[in-house]
Amino acid sequence: MTQPSFHRPGRAFGAALLFAAAFAAQAQSAAASDPRGRWVTANGNLEVEVAPCGAALCGTVTKVLGNRSMAPGGGDMQAADGRPALGMTLLKDFAPVDASDAARPSTEWAGQIYNRENGKTYRCNMSVSTEGNAAGELVLRAYVGLPLFGKTQRWVRVAAN
Repeated sequence: MTQPSFHRPGRAFGAALLFAAAFAAQAQSAAASDPRGRWVTANGNLEVEVAPCGAALCGTVTKVLGNRSMAPGGGDMQAADGRPALGMTLLKDFAPVDASDAARPSTEWAGQIYNRENGKTYRCNMSVSTEGNAAGELVLRAYVGLPLFGKTQRWVRVAAN
C-alpha cells in the first residue's frame, strides 16, 4: 500500500508564482512613482526630460510645444530670460527626501525649479501621483520659505512610443 504524499509540486509552483506577482506589482509601483522620464509642463509649453545628473535628478527641456503664459488669462508668454528654452535646465539638484531607507525607493524629492516667465528659481518638492492618471503626473510644489505658501503644478507623463 502506498502512503499518500504530502509534498505537492504544484504548491511550490503556486508560491513561486505568487512571489513573482508580488515582486512585479512592487516593481510596477516603484516605476510608477519614479519621476525619471519625459513630462509636459502644466501649461503645455515644454517637454522636459527628468534624468540623473550626478547624484541628483535634473529636468532639461527637450522640446518646445508652445508659448502660453501661466498668468490668468493666458496669452503669449514674455519670458524674462532671453535664452532659448530648448536645452534649458528647469529642474535641478533633486535629491530623495526619505533617503534613510535604501531598500525602498524614494517617493518624494526636493530641489529647485526655474521659472522662465519671471526668471526666478524656487525651492521645490517633487513626487509622482497616479491617482487620476495611470501613466502618472509629476507633482511639483514650488515655494519660498515654507511649502505651505507655495504653488502646485501637475505635469503629464509623455506617452511611450
